[in-house]
Amino acid sequence: MSDRLERVVEKDGRFSIEAYLFVYEALSVAQKLFKHKRHVTGKELLEGIKVLAHQRYGRMAKTVLNTWGVHTTGDFGAIVFNLVSGELMSKTDEDKSEDFHAVYDFEQEFVQKYRILNSRTRDD
Repeated sequence: MSDRLERVVEKDGRFSIEAYLFVYEALSVAQKLFKHKRHVTGKELLEGIKVLAHQRYGRMAKTVLNTWGVHTTGDFGAIVFNLVSGELMSKTDEDKSEDFHAVYDFEQEFVQKYRILNSRTRDD
């Protein structure tokens, strides 16, 4: 798989290999979130990406994704379809790259909505 993944990354240099590996990890998260053993939709995968990015990178999620070349949910769609083209991921006939277009805004989801959850409130 690593040789095929390297070829996919070389073919479309917009995104780093870390972005592709992150998509695989997020796929597993999405499958657990939505209780699917195999296929998830584009929107479900994007939810898994959001959850994993928050868990792993916290306030730095947007910055990390941007350093990988990922700036929009559509970029994740391009990564997924690059993986499909490289036969490293599968899709159904219903899956379209448009499923990933403008699903959420990185600034809003990873910066503005980010909250540090404390066990105590400020009123205590």
